[in-house]
Amino acid sequence: MVGLIVQAVEKHPAPEGMAYTYGTAGFRTKAEVLDSVLTRVGLIAALRSRSLKGKWIGVMITASHNPPSDNGVKLVEPMGNMLQEDWEKLSTTMANKATPDDVLEYYREIAETQHINLDAPARVVVARDTRASGARLLGCLVDGLKAAGAEYKDYGFLTTPQLHYMVRCLNTEGQYDSYGTPTEKGYYEKFGAAFKHAMKGKKPSGGLIVDCANGVGGPKLNELIKYLPTKEEGGLDITVINDNVIKPESLNVDCGADYVKTNQRPPPSSKAGPNDRCCSLDGDADRVVYYFKDSSNTFRLLDGDRIATLVASFLGDLVRQAGLADKITIGVVQTAYANGAATKYVEQHLKLNVECTPTGVKYLHHAAEKFDVGVYFEANGHGTVVFSDSTLRRIQKHVPGSLGQKEAWDVLRATVELINQAVGDALSDMLLVELVLAHKHWTVNEWLATYDDLPNRLLKVTVSDRNIFKTTDAERRLVSPPGVQANIDQEVQKVRQGRSFARASGTEDAVRVYAEAATRAEADGLANKVASLVKHAGAV
Repeated sequence: MVGLIVQAVEKHPAPEGMAYTYGTAGFRTKAEVLDSVLTRVGLIAALRSRSLKGKWIGVMITASHNPPSDNGVKLVEPMGNMLQEDWEKLSTTMANKATPDDVLEYYREIAETQHINLDAPARVVVARDTRASGARLLGCLVDGLKAAGAEYKDYGFLTTPQLHYMVRCLNTEGQYDSYGTPTEKGYYEKFGAAFKHAMKGKKPSGGLIVDCANGVGGPKLNELIKYLPTKEEGGLDITVINDNVIKPESLNVDCGADYVKTNQRPPPSSKAGPNDRCCSLDGDADRVVYYFKDSSNTFRLLDGDRIATLVASFLGDLVRQAGLADKITIGVVQTAYANGAATKYVEQHLKLNVECTPTGVKYLHHAAEKFDVGVYFEANGHGTVVFSDSTLRRIQKHVPGSLGQKEAWDVLRATVELINQAVGDALSDMLLVELVLAHKHWTVNEWLATYDDLPNRLLKVTVSDRNIFKTTDAERRLVSPPGVQANIDQEVQKVRQGRSFARASGTEDAVRVYAEAATRAEADGLANKVASLVKHAGAV
């Protein structure tokens, strides 16, 4: 194995002057400088699997919503969740080892410090999105896996959530809590059957236009549709657009969830009419946002905050109607970027607990696991619902006391099956939204009317050193530089329904400033005032 590791690393040398960091999305940068990283990730994946006595670990090659010239890679834990934080640090250190000898020495060091038996089995699942660089990077990864003596399964093209699904299925296969069949067909059958069961004959209002960002979600959605009730059977009438994977250079270009969220408008390719229901996936189909143009041709966005409130409301109704309200608590997890109106709606109207975490899916997912039922969505459309093991058992063992309770219980159990609990899944989340709208008999206008978003503004301030900006209270308050937070508080007090915070960017020397207030003018003014304070404190 020693010689094989050295050979693999020599074959894919690290470029000079590059510094790699395993962030929330794994390693992500220009595709041409990732070869060495993929080989080293193969070694890390094998070590991680061996540290868990041969459980399956996932490796996904994707750069999600990034431009076509980028790529990335991230590792997936046995239950389909994000890589453990201490292994993120190990991965970062490994990726930055310059020579084959350095890599080999660190490989052995990890094995020693983590008490890993290098003769134990290592099992790894791999998949990729449709980027042109994916095939080459897959080869680099496989060289690392082979050098480490790992068994691997290559699932070819998958959405990121499908890869997470495969990992969880493989690690629960044959167990009482088996998640499903670890095949693409098994994925479609599981979620297709759950959707059909949960709909209970309800009919969606109007059709749905789905923008697939010219990414891997396009062909996968077209396949999933085959497992859903047809339009003639009262099922979804789905029109798929931007599903061109033949031209990888079109990926995420003028389309996709990030384009819609950032630009606050539909993709130019959309031919939707007034009040037509639309949604956009991102490049690897782990985010979804909804939107429409109202009768006055005004763009209306229904983002992750809106999806979270919609889903939490529905689950709360089902739990009460099934007679489980005194046995199951539901919580909603948000970041500081969640609109204040959404938070108020959850707390005051839905009467549910809200927890705020730092930005990043791993923080939201961990916080959601503390509830019996934890609903989390970032504003960008990435999120899911997590059910605790005890809650799942409670739901299964429940004995309904009436016909009405039984109907709600049946829908609740099917809804649990419809949700990809491993990770945010645009396809699963899309079906969940359609399910809720059908049961509530709501149009997008009625969904939008649940609350009015407070006007808000997000600014980026370039600074000489972002590291001097330290936060507390889930990134909502600055503790450094001294005095800045007190000045922000003074500005907030000057506007109606004001709220503002500043936090350092995770990727560049900049500080993000968010502000919201009762009117657009007040929100813009507050954002500019806080940005000025930040700029002065961190002057270039």
